[in-house]
Amino acid sequence: MKNFAERLYTALENQLNEVIVHGGTQAEQLKESIRLCKKSMTKLKNYISTYAFGSREEEMEFFKMIKPRFYSKYIYFINVYNFLMHKPLGGANVLRDYINQELTALKSFFDHNHSFYQYYRAGSTEMDHTFFTRGDFDVHIELEDFEEDELYSTTHDYKLSKIMANEKFQDYLNRELIRLDTESPQVPEAVNEPELVWTFNKTDLVELIYALVALGVFNNGHIALRPVIDFFQRSFQVDLGSYYHKYTDITNRKKDKTVFLDKLKLALLRRIEESFEKDIPVQQRMQFK
Repeated sequence: MKNFAERLYTALENQLNEVIVHGGTQAEQLKESIRLCKKSMTKLKNYISTYAFGSREEEMEFFKMIKPRFYSKYIYFINVYNFLMHKPLGGANVLRDYINQELTALKSFFDHNHSFYQYYRAGSTEMDHTFFTRGDFDVHIELEDFEEDELYSTTHDYKLSKIMANEKFQDYLNRELIRLDTESPQVPEAVNEPELVWTFNKTDLVELIYALVALGVFNNGHIALRPVIDFFQRSFQVDLGSYYHKYTDITNRKKDKTVFLDKLKLALLRRIEESFEKDIPVQQRMQFK
């Protein structure tokens, strides 16, 4: 199950990256991204409909770690699309008010779900057996957001998906506010500004993050690992999932534990060497050979 989900998610990320590369208006990109997410969600649901979880732990992992990764992307793209479609005409002040209204609505959502949001942010697990396993419950009494398929839903997997999507949407809105404050009125608004996307192996990124945290490059070393993980996930449009498992894979390597860091060093040295040779006149370059 896990291998299938990972392959499906990787394929989705690659397709979403292609949408950015191929260009088009932001609205067109968002509609295509929504379509791709929905298609992947359907494939995942069809697979699980014929799959029997081997243990309660596997079921909890699916509904907490796997399914929300797909659904949160879908919800996020819908949020951004609706934001753009309802954006009012007017100057910076009108747009700023509109963005602040959206941010206020998000704050209301997080406040309303404060307990579970804190549970998620703290990385807690003690209630996972209640939140992320299927069981008998009245969906109309216990839930406000629910996909009404009790064989494919738990009490909190969709709520978790919304939290993940809304965190990302909140970051998007804050970037829009910063852009409004810093953009010159004479500069036309960029319709389709591509974001940086991590396209290397996810384990490589985990190796880099752990190295940066170990060196203490952020906040003079006074910061936990999770906020740094969240920052890189948001900044580079990548979901690291169970990043601690990837770190365990790194520590279990028989040799060359810092594979990616070694590649970085070699790549930089190669670039420095090429720049050095380029700046040397041809006659002097021959003397080095």
